[in-house]
Amino acid sequence: MSGFDRLRVRELLADDSYAAGLGIELVEVTDDVIVVAMEVTDSHANFLGVGHGGMVFSLADCAFSLASNSAGDPAVAIDTHLVLIGASRPGDRLSARVRELSRGRALGTYRAEVTRSDGRIVALFTGTVHINQGQTAG
Repeated sequence: MSGFDRLRVRELLADDSYAAGLGIELVEVTDDVIVVAMEVTDSHANFLGVGHGGMVFSLADCAFSLASNSAGDPAVAIDTHLVLIGASRPGDRLSARVRELSRGRALGTYRAEVTRSDGRIVALFTGTVHINQGQTAG
């Protein structure tokens, strides 16, 4: 891997209206990792008063999507898995840190950890994409 394309990651996130609606922001892009984050609000809480699992999944999925599409060829999820380990509550700041585990011509696999600002792991996410080489998004 030659590293994540910082400019492309910024452009992809800027074009993601769903992520913008959730308040997801780009924190860091290095050759090895992409980090996105968001504040948990009352609107992200379920009926138990904790962060909704779908919100946690969306944050991890956003990081995964940015990482898998950074190289340029459109990549679409074919398998994702989320394990919820800890709770979040309104007022918490969550970060999703994603790394590329493997990337071939047709498939790529990524792993993300979602953590609270106190360092507690909230979720572990694994995703695999199909890479559409030579095609453009749209």
